[in-house]
Amino acid sequence: MKLRLGMIGGGSGAFIGAVHRIAARIDDKYELVCGAFSSNAERSKASGVLLNVDESRAYGSYQELIEKELQLPEDVRVQVISIVTPNHVHFAPTKLALESGFHVVLDKPMTFSLAEALDLEKVVASSGKLFCLTHTYTGYPMVKQAKQFIAEGKLGKIRKAYVEYPQGWLSEFSESTGNKQAAWRTDPTQSGIAGAMGDIGTHAFNLLEYVTGQKVTKLCADINVVIDGRLLDDDGAILLKLENGASGTLMATQIAAGEENNLRIRIYGEEGGMEWQQADNNTLQIKWLHQPTEIYRTGAEYNGTFAQHNFRVPPGHPEGYLEAFANLYRNFAECVEASIEGKEASVESKDYPGIEEGVRGMAFIETVIASGKSDQKWIELKTTV
Repeated sequence: MKLRLGMIGGGSGAFIGAVHRIAARIDDKYELVCGAFSSNAERSKASGVLLNVDESRAYGSYQELIEKELQLPEDVRVQVISIVTPNHVHFAPTKLALESGFHVVLDKPMTFSLAEALDLEKVVASSGKLFCLTHTYTGYPMVKQAKQFIAEGKLGKIRKAYVEYPQGWLSEFSESTGNKQAAWRTDPTQSGIAGAMGDIGTHAFNLLEYVTGQKVTKLCADINVVIDGRLLDDDGAILLKLENGASGTLMATQIAAGEENNLRIRIYGEEGGMEWQQADNNTLQIKWLHQPTEIYRTGAEYNGTFAQHNFRVPPGHPEGYLEAFANLYRNFAECVEASIEGKEASVESKDYPGIEEGVRGMAFIETVIASGKSDQKWIELKTTV
């Protein structure tokens, strides 16, 4: 039986809402049964019609959604709520949904501020409900293979980490041309204190910590606003220190003209290094110190259990961004199903980003911006306020 899914945000014309719905459908684990697809009641109703949601369950606000769904019989009401709103409308609906007894999938970054993130951490703990944060890139099979490879100690002690995320879509002042995505992502009242670093820098940060298994302890940031008139950063580079003493570099920019979403990570240990990039996401390179380079491919039986759990087709059939996104939804669904049945989900199913990653992402944003504005460049990354 499919889990009953509701959505807050993500109505007609919303890029990320459509991506979430596709991801939820790929493995037939969910059925979209309700939504508050817009803060405008008419637009929400219209989106509900397009998405084949019963008219009575296309609500005018997230408060109405939760209130009305709680009035329905338990075997009819929504079970999982997906929240795909701009950053400033993350905390309140997530808090209300969890406190009302619903599991939540939330788009990143988790909240508007670290203070909100820490409050939400307490809500998740007290609610007893499951929470997933959609850091998409951890869903790629070869990223999971990289993580397992390092966790098994095959590269030896990690010494160096590089992660970069160049985009070019904000190389012009697009927020003044009616580009809805550009407008809210560069607006501090909707996005928060960071632009590029909040939007894609958090992805790069999360990917580095996920793959290496090491937490960033302090950082030194150079943050820039390149395009005249822009209110938030659109470019930056950061030096990092990891908890095992390794050093790293993170670059995130949205003004690299001609780039698309060229996310890339390289990790180097005592025995060798590895490289993965989204442009060739089905490939993981392992570069040995005293042996030839090895190429790992999605779908191959020689991969570890975490990679194998997250691919669907034989080698040579590309699996990309939508499938990586779907892996988060599928793994989360397996954990929700296990909780309903009173069972323990597999360790592979439990491998999705959650509240800890959300708190660390917000701590990253606030530390980066503080460092970028400070003369004391090296600042500890603390998950406290």
